[in-house]
Amino acid sequence: MTRPVCAVVGIGPGNGEAFARTFNERGYAIALLSRSTELSAQLAEEFDEARAYACDATDPDAVEAAFRQIRDDLGPVDTLIYNAGSGTWKTVEELTAQDFEASFRVNALGALVTSQRVIPDMKREGRGNIIFVGATASLRGIPKTAGFAPAKAAQRILAQSMAKHLQADGIHVAVLIIDGVVGEPDSEPTREGKRLDPRHIAEAAYHLVRQPPSAWSFEVDLRPMQESW
Repeated sequence: MTRPVCAVVGIGPGNGEAFARTFNERGYAIALLSRSTELSAQLAEEFDEARAYACDATDPDAVEAAFRQIRDDLGPVDTLIYNAGSGTWKTVEELTAQDFEASFRVNALGALVTSQRVIPDMKREGRGNIIFVGATASLRGIPKTAGFAPAKAAQRILAQSMAKHLQADGIHVAVLIIDGVVGEPDSEPTREGKRLDPRHIAEAAYHLVRQPPSAWSFEVDLRPMQESW
């Protein structure tokens, strides 16, 4: 039986690895995309069926080439998890135009161009899942998020527009709002509810792709028990 394909964009030792491990354990073939393949290549060797791809999500040509190769290697993508994200922690007086643009390129432009590569196949199949890993910054700005918050807000609104446009085609678009610091699995802060366990974030993503179409969630906020909100 052919495995469904999960593409994880943004592979690191926290959320990215946890998404990849969780979907591998659930029987998916995994496409691991990141600028560096140091970790993703190791995971690809470990998993049942996986490939690592060097890809800068802010470069539309690189994204197109990577997803073309994924389709050739593994098949059409069933689930896209967009985990790439970055930002600078500066006030509006400290922020440079380059900082501002860079945050938008990773958080919003990358989300757009990767989604555009998987939507045609999903529409043909009449199903699919696109999950964006968002942040509380998309809902409110504080002094040091003058560059990060607008980019995450743009990502969230892009996702909402996509969700409303694509739902009739059977494509479930959703956002995980991460509210808190992501910690190490099984570390004291995660066990005490002070930090998010990346494995539990990944389980929430898997729950989203398993939701029946009669009860889809668009936005799910995740925070550790002791997070103030």
